Amino acid sequence: MAEILTPDICVIGAGSGGLSVAAAAAAFGVPVVLVERGKMGGDCLNVGCVPSKSLIAAASHAAAFTRAAEFGVIGEAPRVDFARVRAHIQRVIAAIAPNDSMERFTALGVRVIAGTARFTDATTVAVDDAFEIKARRFVIAAGSAPAIPPIAGLADVPYLTNETIFDLAACPEHLVVIGAGAVGLELAQAFRRLGAAVAVIEAATPLGKEDPECVAVVLDALAREKVSLRAGAPVARVAARNSKVQVVLAGATGEETIEGTHLLVAAGRAPNLASLGLERAGIESTPQGITVDRKLRTSNKRVYAIGDVAGRPHLTHVANYHAGLVIRHALFRLPVRVNHDAIPRVTFTDPELAHVGLTEAEARERRYRIAVQRWPYHDNDRAQAERATAGHIKVITTRRGRILGATIVGRNAGELIATWTLAINQGLNIRAFATAVVAYPTLAEIGKRAAITRFSAGLTSPVVRRIIALLRRLG
Repeated sequence: MAEILTPDICVIGAGSGGLSVAAAAAAFGVPVVLVERGKMGGDCLNVGCVPSKSLIAAASHAAAFTRAAEFGVIGEAPRVDFARVRAHIQRVIAAIAPNDSMERFTALGVRVIAGTARFTDATTVAVDDAFEIKARRFVIAAGSAPAIPPIAGLADVPYLTNETIFDLAACPEHLVVIGAGAVGLELAQAFRRLGAAVAVIEAATPLGKEDPECVAVVLDALAREKVSLRAGAPVARVAARNSKVQVVLAGATGEETIEGTHLLVAAGRAPNLASLGLERAGIESTPQGITVDRKLRTSNKRVYAIGDVAGRPHLTHVANYHAGLVIRHALFRLPVRVNHDAIPRVTFTDPELAHVGLTEAEARERRYRIAVQRWPYHDNDRAQAERATAGHIKVITTRRGRILGATIVGRNAGELIATWTLAINQGLNIRAFATAVVAYPTLAEIGKRAAITRFSAGLTSPVVRRIIALLRRLG
């Protein structure tokens, strides 16, 4: 007979968002049950952000050898030991895993159950017929999985996703990537630097949500590293031949075949909905995710949905943001309103591409009267010292100077975007950046110089010149 549990909160999914809700609820002394059918830590720790950034770090060290001569450092070309690269990735995961472990959360006061959760009615979740959970509130944080496009022949060939590519024992000889979003391009560049030939195929526009002029800087860098990219090239079919994978592209002038030893599908994410039994609980959903209101409540007001399962954007820090809103609303009845306009995102290529707020196109679509400020890495002393001069910052403001959005493409863009995220959250005017004192020499000066350009035109205006002349005569 199933054990009946009656916590205040039941969280489904032990990824980043679910763990944040469970830890916060337990810290406030609230009885909470956490259900996870896979590994604690979810995709981010095990097959997503952590392993991918660990791979990128290894690849960046390999790439550093190719540029060392520019700094007067002469050495032999690197030899990549892929088994040790894989071991590095696993060590990083193992170092972080205790923070997300069942033991730690049990010690925090969370009842952790391993199993598959499914709703049996509007107020009950069953876990593998071993438990019935009747909670006051439920939080669905079930995450997402790689989306597999309906390509003819794909089911009949071996292919990789982010869930399997980090298990490779050897570097691919020739990796073909379907999808030129952030994940596809990050992994493409990393494997190219580790020795693979790489071709990327994108049916639409690479990094299509990002600012086109900034995306161009990334694509130029990838081209210089000999990552082959086919944009606007839908895949007609795939097939296996002679231990290789053939990807056939449908073009206006005929078909083109790209052959590789390995195929990576990086065509987006799909929410994990199938096993939840949402219809039994009266929870509405679409193929894009569970339908939620501004408070992240589902059509069943006892149930919240957060993170990837609640639709885009599919980012770990969004799940954590959602978790904070749910805790405030579910535990303290505080008014909350989800707003993704001030959520940053980063593509961890080299150069990095980071964005927060509105792009120029989005600001114009919303009929803002805008001003655009830019400043290049090339004119920054620290960038010159490090020979990292590719890229620029682009800031979108209202005519009065309120910051609406910022995009940075270049070295450490993911770190630099944090300041602009704070500025948008606080509704700051770009004047705040123009008057700030920034340490020299740092890349952060790029943002200040962009802000100063907004006011530099006024320095040569006739009115300003007359005021200065008058003050000079007055002594």
